Amino acid sequence: MAPRVAVLGVGLIGGSIGLAARERLGAAVAGYDPDAATREAALASGAVDTAVDSVADAVEGAEIVFCAAPVGRLSELTAVALATSGPDTVVTDVGSTKRDIVAALGTGRFIGGHPLAGAETAGVANARADLFEGARWYLTPTEHTGGVLYDRLQRAVAGLGARPQAIDAGAHDHLMATVSGMPHAVANALVAEAAGDLGSGERPPEVGPSFRDATRVAGSNPGIWADIFASNRAAIAESVEAVARRLDAAAALIRSGDREAIGAWHAAAGEDRRRLLEAERPDGPLYELRVIVANKPGTMARLALTLGEAGLNIEDMALHPASDMTSGAVSLWLAGAEQAERGAALVRGLGHGVTVVGAGG
Repeated sequence: MAPRVAVLGVGLIGGSIGLAARERLGAAVAGYDPDAATREAALASGAVDTAVDSVADAVEGAEIVFCAAPVGRLSELTAVALATSGPDTVVTDVGSTKRDIVAALGTGRFIGGHPLAGAETAGVANARADLFEGARWYLTPTEHTGGVLYDRLQRAVAGLGARPQAIDAGAHDHLMATVSGMPHAVANALVAEAAGDLGSGERPPEVGPSFRDATRVAGSNPGIWADIFASNRAAIAESVEAVARRLDAAAALIRSGDREAIGAWHAAAGEDRRRLLEAERPDGPLYELRVIVANKPGTMARLALTLGEAGLNIEDMALHPASDMTSGAVSLWLAGAEQAERGAALVRGLGHGVTVVGAGG
């Protein structure tokens, strides 16, 4: 039987989830959007099988609900989805800030999510089934998260083409402040500095490719980014202040005129950038970690978070509950022998028995 998926909010991200779920998972997708024209466009584009005019109708019978509204409206939408969906339905979101929504709604059925995917264009007309191909998709389970629901969501996200990884909600927001929020704030400041005190009739200065590259995200969708800055304000402000301190140090170094030191600083930045941008996926065949666990809430979350915080990505997973449902086995697949051994050591540190099975089975 085809899985049933509900998508609440069928713009670029929600529409792409719908397209990918239908194409890759063979899912039956029900879509809801408060805008009737958007609902009709989603149906016409094939992003959903059915378009309905209420959250309750969309989530009826769904196994997974994806909430894809702007950050400022996500908590309310997700709360309605939880209230109207069934007791075995897992509900997730796609917002770029996680701490507040997880704190408010982090029940056993809600698992926060954030796909690192998007496009310069918006709207369901620009949705693509391959939007999430190879993209990191963060999931934020808690100690209340049920293992079966986490397994279902993790598998679905992987099935959409993404690379799911568990992360603590607070750690997620700190990370996003550094690699997303802060660059937007810095780009805004660079544009303001270059524009200076230009009057409306003055010709602006000509700019080169370096300036264009560094400020590409300046002024991006003010409504969306106002919500993001407000909801993750502490972490983003701290990251901006940290960059300001580095700029102060850079100004002092440049004023010194020390060519050797300046060259070393510049070279170090290039090397750091290379390391940050290099591919995350480790090379090597998959190794299976077979873990015996007790059937307790939060067990899967602890396993996934422990590995994720160590930089070890679970490429696939499966649950094998015992007939009496008091215990079970979990299979976790990691890429490469070194990652598998590190993962096994971490799992043993949590008090679980684990066996590593090589790539050959």
